[in-house]
Amino acid sequence: MSGKILVLGAAGRLGYAAAEAFRMAGWTVTSLVRPGAAHRAPRGTQVVETIDRLEAIAAARGVDVVLHALNPPFKTWRRMALAHAYSAIEVAETAGATLMFPGNLYNYGAGMPSVIDETTPMQSTTRKGDIRVEIEQRMQEAAERGVRTIILRAGDFFGSGRGSWFDLVITKQLARNEVTYPGPLDVVHEWAYVPDLAAAMVRLAEKRQRLSAFETFGFPGQAVIGRTLIDAIAKATGRDSRDLRVRQMQWWMIKALSPLFALPRELSELDYLWKVPHRIAGDKLKATIGEVPHTPLDTAVKRALRELGVR
Repeated sequence: MSGKILVLGAAGRLGYAAAEAFRMAGWTVTSLVRPGAAHRAPRGTQVVETIDRLEAIAAARGVDVVLHALNPPFKTWRRMALAHAYSAIEVAETAGATLMFPGNLYNYGAGMPSVIDETTPMQSTTRKGDIRVEIEQRMQEAAERGVRTIILRAGDFFGSGRGSWFDLVITKQLARNEVTYPGPLDVVHEWAYVPDLAAAMVRLAEKRQRLSAFETFGFPGQAVIGRTLIDAIAKATGRDSRDLRVRQMQWWMIKALSPLFALPRELSELDYLWKVPHRIAGDKLKATIGEVPHTPLDTAVKRALRELGVR
């Protein structure tokens, strides 16, 4: 079952990949982007350039699904994330459309268990986690008013562009034969290869009429220890992992700078994600859509690095 979808933030990493995936699956796609960003929207989609609330509502007229893929810059995330969520809810509610949202793991805090599923209690220990929990609470309230809502929760992104730990930290100095890892190398960390996540969103959207008013799903991506990821990076670039210099991220320095600068302040909250082993269970998602899209780690890493211009 296809239909019409409005992607809020279609010039962004996930928004672009999702708009492409829906278009390839036969959906009619409207890509909403900021003014001046039309050139970054997927081809073959109807592009709307605006930050105006009423224009966004007008663009959603007649659509079946609204994907909230707006993601403010990290430094302004605390201030803008909730406002973006309210806008997305309003757009979907006015259109009578299903609202889709990519959840993450901030909600569970430093005490999160090793395996996270849809029943895991949310016990945030950070301000960003508190905001994420509040966003999902507002969405659940909207569902009680009749806005069908689907949240697909995933780990850290890689692939389909820039802007994550994978490219901004871990592989940033790969040209110098060096990687920087944010935590112990033997701790399991949950990753989401963005093309796989986007494909799963399409399949969930196709099942929307069979779902309850408010549904959350976990996306089981690439749950691997640091050593395994570094081995895949080495293999993708024709290196021997033993020849790669592995540096540990200096969290003490980030925490020392956090009172002075916005970016270190935001990053300093997230150190636990690299110290606490975790993975996402995908049993509910598989029961709903069948086989979950999954690109083998070596292939996914190779494609992600190629997109970054790394050989």
